[in-house]
Amino acid sequence: QVQLVESGGGLVQPGGSLMLSCTVSGGTFSTYTMGWFRQAPGKEYEFVAAIKWGGSRTGGNTYYRDSVKGRFTVSRDNVKNTVYLQMNSLKSEDTAGYYCAAATTRFFTPHVVGTRANYNYWGQGTQVTVSS
Repeated sequence: QVQLVESGGGLVQPGGSLMLSCTVSGGTFSTYTMGWFRQAPGKEYEFVAAIKWGGSRTGGNTYYRDSVKGRFTVSRDNVKNTVYLQMNSLKSEDTAGYYCAAATTRFFTPHVVGTRANYNYWGQGTQVTVSS
C-alpha cells in the first residue's frame, strides 16, 4: 500500500518562506512523477508544481503554475523517498491546503501533470497560511 505523508506547513508572514516535504512509503518512489496541488477555502484544487520520475540522468524535469514560477522550487531525493516544495516570497494568495500526489504515468507534459485525475496516490495535506 502506497502512503504519502506531508509535513512542513504552518503560519508564515507575507514574504516569508516554508519548505514542505512529502515522504512516500510502500512503493517505488523513483518511478513516480510527484506533484503538488493546493486548495484554498471555497476554491477548486489547482496544480502547483511537478517533478518527473527517474534519477539524476533521466528525471528531474519540472513544471510550475505561472503564479509560483521564480518563487517555488520542487525537488526530490530518491534515497529518502521524499519530494520537497520550497516556497519563498509567500503571498496571502498562497494560503491553502497543500497536497502531494504520485503518478505512475510515463508521460510528463504540462497537461498530464497538471491534471488531478492522472495521479494515483495522494497525501492527507498540510495547511499553509500566509498572514501578517
